[in-house]
Amino acid sequence: MSYREKLLADNIPQHVAVIMDGNGRWAKIRGNSRIFGHKNAIAAVNDTVEAAAELNIKYLTLFAFSTENWKRPKLEVEALMALLINTLNNELKKLLDNNIRLIVIGDRNALPKNVNTELDKTIKRTENHTGLTLIIALSYSGKWDILQAVKRISLEIKDKNLDISQIDDKFFANFLSTANIPDPELLIRTSAELRISNFFLWQLAYTELFFPKKLWPDFRKEDFFEAIFEFQQRNRRFGQVSE
Repeated sequence: MSYREKLLADNIPQHVAVIMDGNGRWAKIRGNSRIFGHKNAIAAVNDTVEAAAELNIKYLTLFAFSTENWKRPKLEVEALMALLINTLNNELKKLLDNNIRLIVIGDRNALPKNVNTELDKTIKRTENHTGLTLIIALSYSGKWDILQAVKRISLEIKDKNLDISQIDDKFFANFLSTANIPDPELLIRTSAELRISNFFLWQLAYTELFFPKKLWPDFRKEDFFEAIFEFQQRNRRFGQVSE
């Protein structure tokens, strides 16, 4: 029996986040450059998006490029940006045909102008879609997200639009890049690395973590279904006792 057949329809997470890790190692094993791994990761992205849509998951976040990734070799960064534009153009029809909405979170001011232009086109074309919301985290980090929220709240206090007594965890969350999006119930990080790498530091407070050994380019639908199955076996207590 496949993992898909084992899943309980009444216990599907609303929001799944994925750290797509292992492209470089996958390419190195095959004697190729890191960008070869990034190019071959598109199939994993397609399978994951299709699997999430099939399960009627409402939100899927893919951590595509971190603020720290700008420190990588210039040639690799430029190749990644070109690959992003090419992928947006190639996959737009699939987003349109499957009622998928695209949104982007992260420091978009750091992205090249042509990348932002293509992102805006796709975001605009899909903004009224009501199926899966695909969230791409680009030039994103958890620390950046918290800092930008603090800065925005500080300006509100400075302008006397806000009193400190109004600030609690729910209020603060409204200033994060994921405002109005539920926190992920499940985080998948491929390649068996046991860390979250500065991703969703606020949002992952009670998220279930799953670390498959597969490198990202080898990740497929059944692997995603396995992660959901594993999620369904967990007893989520949120700091309370199971009784």
